[in-house]
Amino acid sequence: MLREVAYKTAAKIAAVTVLTVALAATARAADDATGNPVQAQIDHGKSTYAEKCSHCHGPNLMNSGTITPDLRAFPDDKTRFVTTVKNGKNNKMPPWGDILSDDQIGELWVFISSRRKP
Repeated sequence: MLREVAYKTAAKIAAVTVLTVALAATARAADDATGNPVQAQIDHGKSTYAEKCSHCHGPNLMNSGTITPDLRAFPDDKTRFVTTVKNGKNNKMPPWGDILSDDQIGELWVFISSRRKP
């Protein structure tokens, strides 16, 4: 009886160990080289911003001399941001919903949020 309990306990511990290792491997695969998944999103958002947004909004999230808003002061409202990027704004900003994926828009949000002025 005692031996049976010991085997069951050992089997449970082994199963938990295998699951823990698998979960850790999955988490590491999602991280960037620094091990920081948020930094990976910031980096991807920065790249997308440089390619798709900086020509109007400026390389540093602001473009003096134009009517585009200073994105460093963009309100802390992800829903509004996503809606604006996807649908455009008042014929001043074109819609990007057919060009950028939801992941790219989310990464843009993470990048811009990381640069927000206090």
